[in-house]
Amino acid sequence: MSFKEISASELSFNPFDKIGKQWMLITAGDEKGYNTMTASWGFMGVMWGKNVMETVIRLSRHTLEFVEKNELFTVSFYPESERNALKFCGAHSGRDCDKAKETGLTPLFIDGTAAFEQAEMIFVCKKIYTQDMDISALAEEHRHWYPDGDIHKVVMGEIVKVLVKE
Repeated sequence: MSFKEISASELSFNPFDKIGKQWMLITAGDEKGYNTMTASWGFMGVMWGKNVMETVIRLSRHTLEFVEKNELFTVSFYPESERNALKFCGAHSGRDCDKAKETGLTPLFIDGTAAFEQAEMIFVCKKIYTQDMDISALAEEHRHWYPDGDIHKVVMGEIVKVLVKE
């Protein structure tokens, strides 16, 4: 199967379902080395006149090392048939295993970054902003998400390419 590039303005989906219920993989790196992780927190919109995807990655996550070292990363969405692969990628560290090998996901290298052939939709993103979250700025009712202080880094990327399965 192949992908075709579309304009972000052609997208038509509910981001609350796509991100929060269907989940996504955040992937960074290239043929020499990459890592991926499952995420269900993120935002889409317009910032500084650019179409953007923003996600948050805990400082302890192995994928963050790849996101920090590379200019590009991908955010990709999958059919329900890949739910077990996404569960695995969210429950295991790439420090300890080869997630692609363990799940059967097939790496796909695009413009110097990585995603997977099983995706239905891929956003290639160029990092434009990162910042560690400040717990002191977080409403008290949400601080329970960080009992051990393992905070998130906000990663915002300009969506430079949208690919959909043909």
